Amino acid sequence: MPRIRRYALALFMLAAVACAWLGPLDAPAAGQVDAGLKRALISFASARALNAVISVAQGTELSVQPLGVGVTLTPGQLLDPVNDLVEKFSTLMLAASVAFGVQKALMAMGGWWAVSLVLSAVALGWAWLYLRQQAVPAWLSRALVIMLMLRFAIPVVTLGSDLLWQKFLAADYQASQQGIHSTSTQAAKLAPPPVAQSQGMLDRMKGWLTENTDVRARFEELKQAAEQATEHIIRLIVVFLLQTLVIPLLLLWALYALARGVFERAGRWPDPVSRSP
Repeated sequence: MPRIRRYALALFMLAAVACAWLGPLDAPAAGQVDAGLKRALISFASARALNAVISVAQGTELSVQPLGVGVTLTPGQLLDPVNDLVEKFSTLMLAASVAFGVQKALMAMGGWWAVSLVLSAVALGWAWLYLRQQAVPAWLSRALVIMLMLRFAIPVVTLGSDLLWQKFLAADYQASQQGIHSTSTQAAKLAPPPVAQSQGMLDRMKGWLTENTDVRARFEELKQAAEQATEHIIRLIVVFLLQTLVIPLLLLWALYALARGVFERAGRWPDPVSRSP
């Protein structure tokens, strides 16, 4: 078993060197990053559209309020909490887009030929000492772990995150994104148009007095439509936080712990059986 383990680690080193130069994981990982970036931008656009509709409705309050004779409409106070959540969601979607862009940049840096060259030298040196049944210097084992993480961590984490996304998060994303889009469309239909400034004061007052009930109903329906998006927004926040922060960090920690446990331990303690004549 010790001999099989030595040869298995040596073969892994050769495979790692070959993969560092050939990059079989780079193209699929880059494709998944682009897909995630597109999803984040779509959600960002939907959030901005909903925010624009609510902002128009809040602006309508300023046009109607001065015309009320003893009656004050305050639709902005009803829509402010939802609009604040939508603004925070759009900011988060922008941050998620930046995170995907950073992943793509780090992947390009890890695929640089100099990184593959240094990894090849460190991996072959580590494998040579290990196969000769010699204790590998601690600095060489640490350098091997660092180079493996630099070259392969981002592609592996990206593909792993995408697998988990497809398995557990894709359905929630599709349903929530469709819900926000439908809410934006419905809210755009319900938002009352602004009052024309060219109308005379008397005509504007008459028009407001006759449509006051309809304005109240519209704002109430708009509030209900906007509140329907709250659950979808929260679900999308959870989806993107998991995909861009929680899952990648957990996978990075697991990869680092695995690489450090395997290579630093193997290099520090040569097998007693292998050293016996």
